[in-house]
Amino acid sequence: MKIRLIIISVVIIAAAACGNNKKAEQFKALPFPEIVPPAMMENPLDRAEYMAANMWNALLDPSRAYPCDSTYVSGVRREDVEQKFANWTQILSSIRMPAAEKAVKRLYDKALACETKDTSSNIFETFRDLVDKYLFDPNSPLRNEDFYGVYAAKLAGCGILSPEIRDKYARDARLCALNKVGTKAADFRFADARGRIRTLYGIQAPFTLLFFSNPGCGACMNIINILKGDPSISQMISEGVIAVLNIYIDEDLDEWRSYMPVYPEEWYNGFDPDFAIRNEILYNVRAIPSLYLLDKDKTVLLKDAPEDRMFAYLQNIR
Repeated sequence: MKIRLIIISVVIIAAAACGNNKKAEQFKALPFPEIVPPAMMENPLDRAEYMAANMWNALLDPSRAYPCDSTYVSGVRREDVEQKFANWTQILSSIRMPAAEKAVKRLYDKALACETKDTSSNIFETFRDLVDKYLFDPNSPLRNEDFYGVYAAKLAGCGILSPEIRDKYARDARLCALNKVGTKAADFRFADARGRIRTLYGIQAPFTLLFFSNPGCGACMNIINILKGDPSISQMISEGVIAVLNIYIDEDLDEWRSYMPVYPEEWYNGFDPDFAIRNEILYNVRAIPSLYLLDKDKTVLLKDAPEDRMFAYLQNIR
């Protein structure tokens, strides 16, 4: 498997505060302490996993004594740290899941060590905010529930947080554990516009694109137009390589039926007659639209993937 490590510039989503009692006045910002893989490590995947595991070693060294406030994180400008965090999430997505999960746990441990050494540093809170905003915010182009769930599980057992906050993270971790990449997707029933009952597992195709959508949703319409208009993807759909299951999980069936002319006839267009997806929380659908990609055995390949990531994957499946 050839891995190409790309560090991209990502628009910073939002700023979070970091502060301690060390004055940053007239302090000259330090560059982010870069990590370079050993020269003898030539395999791109090994190098990417090394970067993921060790990105934060120097910055989150508890022995560092540099300013940390609204401008600096351990002496480095906050916007530089945030950009590195965005780049780091890209690296996580390019490596094997066990290595990515280990890297996320390692980040937590290092942030907690800084908090333990100096409770006024606020580094722990800074990275908690970054994890929430980049990995869990439904509007983040870098969101990844599998990575977030690992961090949330650690926070759920963190003694420095209040019981209420720990309970919140425990709930998040449980929901993120649903339909993880590499596991079998939960089966469910759905009904088409004629009332015929089908199941997810009854769909036979090399790939199934599970598309949670709502009528009148502008972002959903954008996805529909791309799936219909991209020559490569639309051809694979028409040839049966990709089956699209466009599923509605809300109550207004009249509005949903009014959108039938918008949905391609070769798709599986249905609604949840039992409201099981939402009420039984079979899937953690936090926002609409939401896209999952499953293989022929209904193993999850991509989970709640941002549109760009999903379409790039679909264009390269054959």
